[in-house]
Amino acid sequence: MTLNTILNTKLNTMKMAQPVGVIADIGGLELTAEDKTFLQQPEISGLIFFARNYQSPEQLKTLTAELRAVRPDILLTVDQEGGRVQRFREGFTRFAPMMMYEAIYENDAQRALALAKDGGWLLASELIEHGVDLTFAPVLDIERDCSQVIGDRAFAHNAEAVTALAGAWINGLESAGMKAVGKHFPGHGAVVADSHKELPVDSRSTGELDYDIQPFKALIADNKLGGIMPAHVVYPAVDSEHTAGFSAIWLQNILRKQLGFTGTIFSDDLSMEGAASGGDFYQRSFAAANAGANALVVCNNREAAQQVINAARDMHSAGTQRLDLSGWIPSTKRAKNINNTTAANNELTEAVKARLANAGLINP
Repeated sequence: MTLNTILNTKLNTMKMAQPVGVIADIGGLELTAEDKTFLQQPEISGLIFFARNYQSPEQLKTLTAELRAVRPDILLTVDQEGGRVQRFREGFTRFAPMMMYEAIYENDAQRALALAKDGGWLLASELIEHGVDLTFAPVLDIERDCSQVIGDRAFAHNAEAVTALAGAWINGLESAGMKAVGKHFPGHGAVVADSHKELPVDSRSTGELDYDIQPFKALIADNKLGGIMPAHVVYPAVDSEHTAGFSAIWLQNILRKQLGFTGTIFSDDLSMEGAASGGDFYQRSFAAANAGANALVVCNNREAAQQVINAARDMHSAGTQRLDLSGWIPSTKRAKNINNTTAANNELTEAVKARLANAGLINP
């Protein structure tokens, strides 16, 4: 079904083949009465934090505990990659950009992989300790020294190094009890434009795009990715009408069928300029879900979020299954082990920090 067909269809009668839910946000450092009412809506499967939601480690623990009391089943998420994309800063380890691993990898691959695993473990452990369940990471884009939005967020300039380093970093996440979400499928590193502000077009051939897909393909085959977030980029060689996030060709034919991905597809933020081609927020929700997305992410606009929730509610009324992400929440036992840190765990954390600091991968 094309986007034009979507926009002209009686949307509230459409049933999706896959479970669908919403990832929304809140405005401040604590829950308001309005937030509590808003979050009770069962269409909301998760919440994403921003820097505006963070003041200190103690405040964050209080906020996540309050959220758990309101919605025990909700997945609490954040963009916490390191470098310039790190929403929680003061009181958290400050990680260097992931591109810092590349030079170490070129000199000593095994050391770089061990350090990447350390980095993933430390980042995930800190988040879980503060009640946060998931970071939308790693970035699997291949850097080509042209993108305004990717840059040093990428692990490397070639597919082999990105795959190896991201895989090791994911091993660290997993050892802490956290799932991984690879982004931005099928690859955002070769376009100049920032999809937060405009609609990028990647005019490369299918052969060139296949190279960028390699990290996703390899990590899917290794069962390393619980989720994938597609790019708000148009790739005319594959689908000239839709961005990847609104494209059934990309999400169903290529990602699901050809690559065999069975996890959760998270839309990138539906409020981004690159998503505007999908219509208003209600229409964008149906366009993304019809293309194959499970989790509809909408940020920084409560009115828009309610439109997306209304769309999900209509999908559920038409027979679409509700997306339940409670299984992504690190187990109570695991979280308790980290919160009740033993001397041995303290020693492990300090040893990991020392190794990362010596390599220039965190601020000492």
